[in-house]
Parts: sequence; structure tokens; C-alpha cells
Amino acid sequence: MAGTKSASTTLPLLTFVLRNYKNFNARATRDALLAYWEHIERGGKMFWAVAGAMSSAQLGITLAPAIRAGLIHGMSVTGANLEESLFRLVAHDGYRDFPDYRYFTKQDDTRILENRMRRVTDTSIPEDEAFRAVEKHIVPMWERATARGERRFWHEYFYELVRAVEPALHRGPPEECWLLAAAEAGLPLVVPGHEDSTFGNIFASYVRRGECSASIVKSGIEYMAGLYDQYRALSAGAGVGFFQIGGGIAGDFPICVVPSLKYDLDEPAPPWAYFCQISDSTTSYGSYSGATPNEKITWDKLTADTPMFVIESDATIVAPLLLGALLECKRHPAEARAIIEAHGA
Repeated sequence: MAGTKSASTTLPLLTFVLRNYKNFNARATRDALLAYWEHIERGGKMFWAVAGAMSSAQLGITLAPAIRAGLIHGMSVTGANLEESLFRLVAHDGYRDFPDYRYFTKQDDTRILENRMRRVTDTSIPEDEAFRAVEKHIVPMWERATARGERRFWHEYFYELVRAVEPALHRGPPEECWLLAAAEAGLPLVVPGHEDSTFGNIFASYVRRGECSASIVKSGIEYMAGLYDQYRALSAGAGVGFFQIGGGIAGDFPICVVPSLKYDLDEPAPPWAYFCQISDSTTSYGSYSGATPNEKITWDKLTADTPMFVIESDATIVAPLLLGALLECKRHPAEARAIIEAHGA
């Protein structure tokens, strides 16, 4: 009993989840957390797919430490999440929050536009401190690549840029920038549909004016071709799990690597070893984001034995709680095992 009490004070988030999360979406969160940690303990890897506006919602507060702690081994993110992690690093002080956004009129949002802010639900990205400031640094990178005939993946430009930002220019805590953590770790990253982002649009404008060549950015097809090799490496041993926030291309693109290896390349490929999706898209007919995990069995992405979880809730609430508890487990693995056993989990 004394050991359990000690563990509970060392791991308050894990203790809270095990004590309180008994049913419904709470139970799914609890079970997904335990299965995630068990997978990591067995030497397994975890691949994250991040959609939505999670970088603007400051998921980096827990996501960056999780990357540094070895709880995340690869990622698929939207172009918006990629660039908005950088924005939070260089323009955090210029953001403005709008807790009363639900009561805004069209005129209220027009005033936000006139103030050169871009609203994302209850917060906003400052045009000049974020978009235009980053543009001054990344465009010369594109121009040099054009002159030299170089080609890179979209995230590689951002990996170079975020590491080159001098500490004096940081306006947000660098320890909370997941892009910086990923760049420093050399984390395998795919950014499918990167054209659908602010800097995707900015890049297109420079291509249209003939100032940059479209060929300096490798294509989505090349992302998938590279993911074949990344998946082989990540899935060795205990396998690699798939943790998805939201829906859309960030999740749809990478999860298809397994059937593509098997049916398109005619090569053996182990299935994903774990699956969890946090989404507020309820189960519905014809909605990929709202499809149950069972459907993925028919596409040979998962099997009947794959641990599967769907948490129908707000990822801005669930993901930091789950990551926080996992970080506790990583720091204190023996205590984590004791408290899990004490709760009969």
C-alpha cells in the first residue's frame, strides 16, 4: 500500500486516469493509454498523425517533451500544423486569444482581419510576426535551391529553418516547439498535401512569378516512396503503432503504407501494431474519419488482433492528458508498473 501511495504522488496523471476513467470515452482513453505504454515497454515504436489546428492549440507543450522522451518515433502532419509550430516559436507574443469567439459577429471578425490577425477558433496568428517574418527567411532558401537545382521534402526546409532561428528571436518557449524537437531528433516526417497550407500558397505564388521552381519540393508520391523504407525500419521488432488525431489526409495517407507495401510492391509488411484515434467525428456512413477501426481490417491495415481504440472527444483535452501520463510512465517506469498493477489494470 505504501508503494502505491508513493507511486500515486509521483505519477498523479496516471493515478487520476486509472482511478476515475471507468466508462465511455474515459474508458477508451484509459485503455488506449495502457496499451500505448505496454507497447513502448515491449520495445515498440509509435507513429503519430496530427490533423486539425493542434499546433495553434499549443499541443507542443506535451508533444515536444514526448518526442524528446522517445515516446513518438515518426509523424504525419498537415502543412498547417508544420508551419504553425514554427509560428508559435517566433511569434507567440503576438498571438491574441478570443475566449468569447462564440458570440462574434461578422463585423467582429472583419475587425480582426483589419488588425492583420488570422483567427483559429479562440486564438489568432499575427500576420506580420508569423507569416511575413518566416517568409523573409524561407524564400531565400527556396531561391537558393532553385539556383542549385536542389530538391527536398517540404518538411526539410522547415527542419533547417527552425534549427537556424537564433534564441534571441524566440518569442515562445523552445521546449514547447514540437517542430524543433522533431528536427533535433531527425524524426521521420511526412507532410501529405503540404500545398494546402499558408506557405504552400506562398510557395505557389513564387512559382507562378517564375522566382522559384516547383521541382525544388519533392512530391507526395515521393513522400510515400520514402515512407516504405521508414515503415520497414519502424516496424522491426515489436512493431509500430498508429496514433491519430482528427481525420483527413494526415491520417489517411500514412496508414495506407501497409497495404501498399503488400499489394503494390508485393513485399511482406507487418500490420500496424496498435491503433488509436481521437476524433470528434462520430461514426457515420461513408465518412472515413468517422469509420470504426474494424473497417481498416478489410483494407489490410489492421488485423483482428490489433489493439484498437476510438476516443470520441476533444483532442485538445485528451491528447495532453494522455501524453502527460505517458511522460510520467517514461520517467518512472517501475512506479508506473506498480500503480497499474495496484489498480488491476
